[in-house]
Amino acid sequence: MNIDMIRAAAKRLEGHARRTPILTSPFLDEIAGRRVFVKAECLQHTGSFKFRGGWSAVSALSDNELKSGVIAFSSGNHAQGIALAAREHGAPAVIIMPSNAPAIKIANTRALGAEVVLYDRATEDRDALGAKLAAERGLTLIKPFDEPLVIAGQGTCGLEIAQELGDLNADVMVCCGGGGLTSGIALALAADAPGLCVRPAEPEGFDDVTRSLASGTIERNAQLDGSICDAIITPQPGNITFPIMQAHCGPGVVVTEDECLRAMGVAFDRLKIVIEPGGAVALAAALYHPDEFTSDAVVAVATGGNVDPAIFKRALDTLA
Repeated sequence: MNIDMIRAAAKRLEGHARRTPILTSPFLDEIAGRRVFVKAECLQHTGSFKFRGGWSAVSALSDNELKSGVIAFSSGNHAQGIALAAREHGAPAVIIMPSNAPAIKIANTRALGAEVVLYDRATEDRDALGAKLAAERGLTLIKPFDEPLVIAGQGTCGLEIAQELGDLNADVMVCCGGGGLTSGIALALAADAPGLCVRPAEPEGFDDVTRSLASGTIERNAQLDGSICDAIITPQPGNITFPIMQAHCGPGVVVTEDECLRAMGVAFDRLKIVIEPGGAVALAAALYHPDEFTSDAVVAVATGGNVDPAIFKRALDTLA
């Protein structure tokens, strides 16, 4: 896994992925006590950065692999990224999703033409289910984060940050599940903007990457369910992503669900963007954990905007 793979993914993504904007607001700066820059990946195709990795992986497949089809497992954002990329390449797609994933994510994945297979996140092993279906149907498995082609695609977000903010000395907070986006951005910035330090942001109770970076060994989460931040709930860091994060990332920041909801409300109120809870973790860290930073600026990657109306209403209620 290296910067050349990220640059190659960027070429494959040209004309397909959106170059998402970096947004600012003096109101956010006032809350954080420093300059805040928000990379709005919630405005990416399918409402999430996951389209980058999905297109990167699918576009690298052979004609025979595309004809046979692909399979992925996801709570919804990787699902939609793969489903759209597969549809655009004329490839069948099977997506394994938790039965309690947000309804909007399940509906959108089906609407993009994928076959959705639901499983119980608390009692069933998605990796085993994915491997079984892939073998039975001859499908190519595209993992959500621990896959070099996916990491390379996510890293293109880092190339864009480097191009626009590369002269800053700042922390770059990234919403972190298994570490695909975090490690991809870290590799890109290490090459193109070494003054920008990537740091993972995670929700309370699901801070496996933060704990792993602190201990120097891969740590697992005690539970695999029970957070509104569904998009970034994973068992543990990836075997590929963790060494990259060890080499290039600073310490993690852990936030509460209440802070995520408040960040969602502020983002809508001041930036006019919709962020889902898991996509708001980085912004929550930037706004509500000022003591975690010594730099004059923080970049927060708003990773996704696929939120159910009921949860979004809870976020808007925090503005009252």
